Amino acid sequence: MKSSKPIRILVIDDHFMVRMGLSASLNVEPDMEVVAEAGSGEEGIEAYRKHHPTLVLMDLRLPGMSGSDCTAAIIRECPHAAILMLSTHSGEEEIYRALQAGARGYIVKSILREELLRAVRKVHGGQQYLDPIVASQLEERRSHRSLSSREVEVLRLVAKGLGNKEIAGALNIAEVTVKLHVSHVLEKLGVKDRTQAATAALHRGIISLD
Repeated sequence: MKSSKPIRILVIDDHFMVRMGLSASLNVEPDMEVVAEAGSGEEGIEAYRKHHPTLVLMDLRLPGMSGSDCTAAIIRECPHAAILMLSTHSGEEEIYRALQAGARGYIVKSILREELLRAVRKVHGGQQYLDPIVASQLEERRSHRSLSSREVEVLRLVAKGLGNKEIAGALNIAEVTVKLHVSHVLEKLGVKDRTQAATAALHRGIISLD
């Protein structure tokens, strides 16, 4: 029998089997109840408004609106929302963005069930929970220099194989400006060429080609 005031959970994940598995694991706990599920960020926001959960378990990579953007949207409407991010694997930049958006915790989908329950209870209780792997990635991220929004735009096009002239045309900037941005990107990422820059950026979650 569930307690009188269980942790009311909204699960947002685009994979039905993942949502089903999470709901099954959480609903057997006497202090937890999955009140709604959603398969996208947009659906998640609507479900949050309708069901007013006390905790959101959210996948980072969702179709369309990302988990970080969905988190930010929910936090704008409800600053005290408790959101726990869930992902298969992510680079430190993605983790950083999610926490900056307002998430209170971050776990990986390979987490043991006991740790999942512990994370849910800690985040619901107002504490932060970071998977040890995630915590080490964040520590590594602090040693890296951040790219500007324009540098990220240029880097994304570099990763798609565009040359400087093509990038200049796509962004409506001078080719010499593109060369300068690329130079700064290589320096900040600590790499020697464009291929290494694209690889490092994808690995760290700075960009995505989805």
